[in-house]
Amino acid sequence: MDFSKSLIAASSKPLILGILQQGPNYGYDIIQQVKTLSGGQLEWADGMLYPVLHRLEKEGLVTSQWNQSDNGRHRKYYAITELGKAAIHQEQEHWLAMHHVLQKLWSLNSKTSHG
Repeated sequence: MDFSKSLIAASSKPLILGILQQGPNYGYDIIQQVKTLSGGQLEWADGMLYPVLHRLEKEGLVTSQWNQSDNGRHRKYYAITELGKAAIHQEQEHWLAMHHVLQKLWSLNSKTSHG
């Protein structure tokens, strides 16, 4: 399934914040988690992820820090802030409300198209 660029862009903030809510993480692993969570349907590239992370950092929703990983490599780890935790709850409410509206609409459409 090919997701539109606009849907991917709209969903990137809640996806990233949701992943970071589980604990600090670095770019490549965030990309891999998105791929895993979507069953391979969403494959982000570095060029898509890092601009969003930088924007979230400017908005105060995430912080970043260089750390040494288990294998000795230096990686930039991102962590969700208290403001980011509040934002993920708001994002969740918005997405669930939109999902509910679309479900109602599609349910109505399926009843009228079959009836």
